[in-house]
Amino acid sequence: GFSKQMVEILNKHGVSFSSFDIFSDEEVRQGLKTYSNWPTYPQLYVAGELIGGLDIVKELEASGELDTICPKAQKLEDRLKSLINKAPVMLFMKGNKQMAKCGFSKQILEIMNNTGVDYETFDILEDEEVRQGLKTFSNWPTYPQLYVKGELVGGLDIVKELKETGELLPVLKGEN
Repeated sequence: GFSKQMVEILNKHGVSFSSFDIFSDEEVRQGLKTYSNWPTYPQLYVAGELIGGLDIVKELEASGELDTICPKAQKLEDRLKSLINKAPVMLFMKGNKQMAKCGFSKQILEIMNNTGVDYETFDILEDEEVRQGLKTFSNWPTYPQLYVKGELVGGLDIVKELKETGELLPVLKGEN
């Protein structure tokens, strides 16, 4: 019950955290009590320092200090904007530059590699939150998705079309 309350408080405040199940390791369970000189669980640590148990966290929440002490989880939209702008040319795909994990991603890699333009990739199969969130954010339902200077160019069909019309290189270089 106490651990559940702690998790609810941290989630309510958008705190980025991970947890350890003390029932999974009796040595850690007992050792941490001695190490921290704190006899009960849950125990909240920030940057390796013990903050305290549920009672302390509730006091910090009531005083408003919890938000200043705990690191915030990055909001999905901010994270997506950051990823889209990670490189001037960003390709969101199934797989990566070394190995495409679907036919469409393989085709777009071949086209991109033939342009000689530097680009970065993000494997959407490694992060379900980004995979689903980017579809909504970009209002583009499928992958791959190509971005230049933070703007969506489109998917494979658009890239093929740009290649055929000779517009791909100028687009990738941000010239139009």
